[in-house]
Amino acid sequence: MAEQSLTDKTVKGVGWSSIDTFANYGIGFIIGIVLARLLSPEEYGLIGIITIFITISMQIVNGGLSTALVRKKEVTDTDYSTVFYANFAVSVFLTLVLYVLAFPISRFFDRPELVPYIRVMSFVLVINALAITQQALLTKRIDFKTQTKISIISHVSSGALGILMAYMGLGVWALVAQQMSSRAFTTILLWVYNKWVPKLIFSWNSFKELFGFGWKLLTANLMYSVRSQIYNAVVGKCFSPKTLGLYTRAFQYGNLLSACIGSVVLRVSLPVMSAVQDEDERLLRGYRLIIKTTMLVTFVLMMGMCACADSLIYVLIGDQWMDCVPMMRILCFSLMFYPLHMINLNMLTVNGRSDILLFCQIVGCVLAVVPMVIGVYFGIYWMLGCEVVNNIIMMMVHSYYSGKKYRYTCWMQIRDIIPSFGAAIIMAIPVYFISYIPVSQYLTLPLQIVVGAVVAVGLLEALRLEEYSVMKRIAIDYLGKMLHRK
Repeated sequence: MAEQSLTDKTVKGVGWSSIDTFANYGIGFIIGIVLARLLSPEEYGLIGIITIFITISMQIVNGGLSTALVRKKEVTDTDYSTVFYANFAVSVFLTLVLYVLAFPISRFFDRPELVPYIRVMSFVLVINALAITQQALLTKRIDFKTQTKISIISHVSSGALGILMAYMGLGVWALVAQQMSSRAFTTILLWVYNKWVPKLIFSWNSFKELFGFGWKLLTANLMYSVRSQIYNAVVGKCFSPKTLGLYTRAFQYGNLLSACIGSVVLRVSLPVMSAVQDEDERLLRGYRLIIKTTMLVTFVLMMGMCACADSLIYVLIGDQWMDCVPMMRILCFSLMFYPLHMINLNMLTVNGRSDILLFCQIVGCVLAVVPMVIGVYFGIYWMLGCEVVNNIIMMMVHSYYSGKKYRYTCWMQIRDIIPSFGAAIIMAIPVYFISYIPVSQYLTLPLQIVVGAVVAVGLLEALRLEEYSVMKRIAIDYLGKMLHRK
């Protein structure tokens, strides 16, 4: 009965989390297309500079406490209230810090117009802090249905506001309003739907217990954020806002699919795996199957996107963004390993090994210095190429430590995902060469998508991979249940 209950929760969690993630990324994707046609690469570059500091600050505000709440088996209302007040206090402090530092930041990047944007955007930290505990509570219940409704409403509303302001010629302010209103709508709706209100309680014992696990996770996440955002800082400082705008756009599209998949795996696997953290055999079975199925989907989608990058960018956001295509192709190879990173890091979180998480991020930050130095002296493409190598190295480091306890070694993980990678490469070859057919890009893109889908399904049917069979069986069973209900 317990096994079935866990399975039901997992299936429902994956289902609603997938709807949430793909709907939101899909909505964001469509909104991004419209905004990219109304705004310039330079305007995107300016918001990209601000995002560096907002992203890092948000990690500090969270403090790893929300993850500690989700991981903890028995959570009291005192725990939730304590985390709420801790997050809020830190957010107010960091908002003041960013407000004061707006002028020095603008001078560092030689962009005086950044000052008002940074000062207004700093208040998003307080808005977001009010939502963190509410979201952790829903995640703890594996209630992604409510989160899905909230996210879709927030994304559509904020996107409409951003598009309207961009159409009115408000430039960067359109992007600022979109991001801030998205967090504001999310926060308001979480409080309306969730019905949870913090009590006037702050327990130092509860804080010490949660922060005892969370501080290492905070440091690890903070180092990951710094490592990922530092590339934006290097590009923004050493090149031009236009180059940064092209880079952030290439990253957004290259990261679209891998981030979707990684987000689903991260949100669902942590609470589910935490529920069976003391049952090694069940945990290992789920761990291995998650890796194989996740990476099959990731490789096929990312290699397909890489192969049709030219027609994709041209059709979606226009000729003025074509310079980002080479960057996007390199990033596809780098970012396709992101879901595997998330799975392995999640396993370390489930096992309570925040110390190893911290060590892995320290290694990642040290390795990140090499691409940055190379980028400064040799250019952005060399920097991106080195980052591909870095991600492969970090994949091996993460898999070594996460699989050590269960004897699921790095080489076993690589062996499990190589067939999927090979199938994705074979599928991408004909898709890529279709781009040389002398027809309109508006015909090339749908032709590439159809050919890629047919070749991928044919290959997987012939190879009979276990992960493909599992996914196919689940899809057929689900479709059968849907038809039966009707």
